[in-house]
Amino acid sequence: MPLCKALHNGKTFIACALANAACRQGLSARYYRTPRLLTELAIARGDGSYHRLLSKIAKIDLLILDDWGLAPFTDVQGRDLLEVIDDRSQASSTVIASQLPIDHWHAALTDPTLADAILDRLVHNAHKIVLKGESMRKAVTKS
Repeated sequence: MPLCKALHNGKTFIACALANAACRQGLSARYYRTPRLLTELAIARGDGSYHRLLSKIAKIDLLILDDWGLAPFTDVQGRDLLEVIDDRSQASSTVIASQLPIDHWHAALTDPTLADAILDRLVHNAHKIVLKGESMRKAVTKS
């Protein structure tokens, strides 16, 4: 399975480059579009493999969550994200790629308590890269 399927966006490209560098150093990396991860977690909850999937995700050295916050997260999705992020906090690296500015992430998580817990684990020790300019998709179509 390719590490990153889509390299159209600058944020995704940088996240995948970091994953590639991690793999070259012998670390494990996994790319997820956040909506797909949340779907996988919901299915796993239904088929009884939820804890096994969480354990598998926790063991990944570098987890990339792309398209974070494209739509507001439900309470269940927020709880799932907290489980994933909490398992990784202070133990593994997580890259979040999002079009949503960080100061809007709290509002994307509908439960304020969950939002505080998730953002506390993500933002305070994070290195933030803010990209400006047109989408790489536009640059590709102009060529």
